[in-house]
Amino acid sequence: MLIWFLPVFLLFLMIGLPVFFGLLAAPGILLWMNGQERDITLLYRNVYNGMDSFPLMAIPFFMLAGELMNKGGITMRLVEFSQALMGHLRGGLAHVNILSSMLFAGLSGSAVADTSALGSMLIPAMEKQGYTRKFAAAVTAASSVIGPIIPPSGIMIIYAYVMGESVAALFLAGIVPGVMVGIGLMLVVRVMADKYDLPKAQRIVNPGQAMAPVEYWFSFVVLRINLAGLATACAGIAARGLGIADYSTAMTLLLFAVFLVLVHALLMSLRGAVSSDFRMVCKKAVAPLQTPIIILGGILLGVFTPTEAAAVAVAYALIIGFFVLHSLKPAELPGVLNRAGITSAVVLLLVGAAMAFKTVVSLSHAPELMAGFVLSLSDNPLILLFLINLLLFIVGMFLDAGPAIIILGPILGPIFISMGVDPIHFAIIMSVNLTIGLATPPMGLVLFVAASVSGERVETIAKAILPFLAVEVAVIFLITYIPALSMTIPRLTGFAN
Repeated sequence: MLIWFLPVFLLFLMIGLPVFFGLLAAPGILLWMNGQERDITLLYRNVYNGMDSFPLMAIPFFMLAGELMNKGGITMRLVEFSQALMGHLRGGLAHVNILSSMLFAGLSGSAVADTSALGSMLIPAMEKQGYTRKFAAAVTAASSVIGPIIPPSGIMIIYAYVMGESVAALFLAGIVPGVMVGIGLMLVVRVMADKYDLPKAQRIVNPGQAMAPVEYWFSFVVLRINLAGLATACAGIAARGLGIADYSTAMTLLLFAVFLVLVHALLMSLRGAVSSDFRMVCKKAVAPLQTPIIILGGILLGVFTPTEAAAVAVAYALIIGFFVLHSLKPAELPGVLNRAGITSAVVLLLVGAAMAFKTVVSLSHAPELMAGFVLSLSDNPLILLFLINLLLFIVGMFLDAGPAIIILGPILGPIFISMGVDPIHFAIIMSVNLTIGLATPPMGLVLFVAASVSGERVETIAKAILPFLAVEVAVIFLITYIPALSMTIPRLTGFAN
């Protein structure tokens, strides 16, 4: 009897019932009809228990950090930086849109926030330069799915919480797939630029910008520290790859000092190769781009947990907004907190309801039945991965990524792990697939957000987005059948076997 919980839930979705209520009503009704009134109490108690988790506190903190960055004018700085790098290409603003999404992904980890923040600026700008509104909205929606793939990622935190995996390993595994999606979308734009004669963009939008002394010296020092730190880390990874023992702390500090001097000399030698306006735009992007560096660096070095990293990101956003950029005012904080609170509440309610839904999944023995059905189709893992990708893609069309992960993760994950698929690899396959579903018709959430921002119809955007979706599907199959694409960074850093 309880095995009917999924069809009943899908029926509720089809008649327009919100996902949160559908996740609770479908199993609740079936438990009542099955005479298991006592388990109904357990079901609804698990709504609170599902949200009462320290790792999940990272989600509201990341939401708040993204809101603070957006309100503090960070989004504009990232767009100007992207335009300085990509604006000279044909189809320049489309490339800028995609690169901005990749950079913004390191701040918010949310596809919806990406679509809303970047779409409100870039869709009108692209339309003004001669792009059709449907094309601009489609590029924005397609590139916004990079947000939850490149770390930090809310859905990866949810997956790690549900399946007991390492958040750091999932974050690292998402870097290459996210970059691959971005590059793939840029290749599509490049092909379309020649076909439709898309215009170039102006590289420097606001020439003659100035910078406060505090921000100038902050950018000056931090940029050099970042590049020297990156060079030192790469040297350490190369040494381990060659079988050389790990450096001592003194040797690491000495290498860092040497690289710091070399990086400073290199940057000073390059000053004359670019204009002062280009240098100014790049310097203004340094402070915002520290957020993903702080988050990933702190987690990888073991300084703090992912939840603590999210809190540190909020503290950094406040310090930068108030004392370095002077772009935030105390009067704006209530609005920022309100928006972050509402967004976080929606996500956490869905997580709580999905965890309660998971209770009925276990009571119904659905995982065992699903495993038996899947294994009866074929004993070849490659064929089964292809079929599961199709299933996840279809699910992503109708269900948000967070609830889908909580519902299907405990069912599908053990099946493929038992067949030899690495748990982190399967997590990335599932996360990327369901994330791309956010931009897939008919129910892709970012399609509706893009329609709201652009004023274009959802059906029109859905048609224009198809070439971009084709590339994203190709990336899904690449990371599915070439595990090294997503697993190399976690393995090199010691977070995966």
